[in-house]
Amino acid sequence: MSDPEKAIRRLLEIMDRLRDPGGCPWDREQTLKTLTPYLLEEAHEVIEAIESDDAQHHREELGDLLFQVVFQARIAREEGKFDFAQVCDAISDKLTRRHPHVFGDASVSGSREVVRNWERIKAEERREKGQAERSAIGGVPVALPALVRGERMTEKAAAVGFDWPDQEGVLAKVHEELGELEEALRSGARDRVEQELGDLLFAIANLGRWVKVHPEEALRGTLRRFESRFHFIESKLAERGSSPGESTLEEMDALWNAAKEHEKSAS
Repeated sequence: MSDPEKAIRRLLEIMDRLRDPGGCPWDREQTLKTLTPYLLEEAHEVIEAIESDDAQHHREELGDLLFQVVFQARIAREEGKFDFAQVCDAISDKLTRRHPHVFGDASVSGSREVVRNWERIKAEERREKGQAERSAIGGVPVALPALVRGERMTEKAAAVGFDWPDQEGVLAKVHEELGELEEALRSGARDRVEQELGDLLFAIANLGRWVKVHPEEALRGTLRRFESRFHFIESKLAERGSSPGESTLEEMDALWNAAKEHEKSAS
């Protein structure tokens, strides 16, 4: 294992060289605003690396994401706002303060109480800074994927006691929303269908939180399986000199089932 302090120091020195006079023209032109798309892209590539279960790829993508943090900290330093060390100190202070059951003498009964304490401490921090009181479900970025945002909002609501008493209640809500969607579909009212479909997805996101399965990750897994199975269908049809557009639904459905069996045998 390499020395983490030495490794971080080397990265910071490289960043300085890139931004200093005589450095890289492209890097010297960047601003916090121009870097935003790269930050989002690198975060998504880290997720893809995790899903691929490729350790080397994961390591490389984490490095790319870390570089974005170092890059932004360097620009902020140039603007007299803060530097990388202050970024590290800020998160260290925050983690220490929000884990009193680890770094203090508080005790918790489980992870749900940890979340409640976290939200309570955040609210106290805002009051100490003189910030306006905000909604208990505030602070969830609007730009997040809707399933992720739904899960986080229900998590915040649960932290202040607005939650189902048990998993059965959450599941019953999913069935209720499905029934309302079916009624909306029979009515033919598009606006109502859209609303009820949204309610169903939100209920499922809440169920995911309850069973500790992130709905966004679950859906991404389903999409990967769909993609793999559809490619299987295309490949098998190509072997026959055909394509999906030239095949019947029955033919493709049979190949879909064959793809599922192929997955089972390969696992």
